[in-house]
Amino acid sequence: MSKIIVLTAGHSNTDPGAVNGSDREADLAQDMRNIVASILRDDYGLTVKTDGTGKGNMPLREAVKLIRGSDVAVEFHTNAAASKAATGVEALSTPKNKRWCQVLSRAVADATGWKLRGDGGFKPDNAGQHSRLAYAQAGGIVFEPFFISNDADLKFFKERKWAICRAIATAIAMEVGAARV
Repeated sequence: MSKIIVLTAGHSNTDPGAVNGSDREADLAQDMRNIVASILRDDYGLTVKTDGTGKGNMPLREAVKLIRGSDVAVEFHTNAAASKAATGVEALSTPKNKRWCQVLSRAVADATGWKLRGDGGFKPDNAGQHSRLAYAQAGGIVFEPFFISNDADLKFFKERKWAICRAIATAIAMEVGAARV
């Protein structure tokens, strides 16, 4: 049986998400989705469904439909805070996907040295300012690997995004049993 991975990008051209200077959350999320999807397909031979290619992505109401029947579904975002010092890695989901959240968050923390937020990188989808995220309620994970509002973390991500995305892809592949030794 083939493993199916769903990767989506939060926000869109009409909703840029959080912004820091000329960097938009929507663009960074699309980059992460595209890079991780490419690695999973090319290096691990996994079936990957995405909500678009390049700089395009589906609206949330369409993206959630991709989740059904997948082994894991991850929507990429970046975190943001009023304090430029806020840092760390977290993933939000229902308790069903707690382990996945921790695996993804740990992969980024190990690759970057950023701290894990919440319970080993997991936060319930109603934590903080959130209230029952539609993507999580549909069975997916809202993944926030870094704070776009933290200038140092944003710069580090931009310099090392391929290595960080490779760590995410490898974690996914290992968790679904597709990692090659």
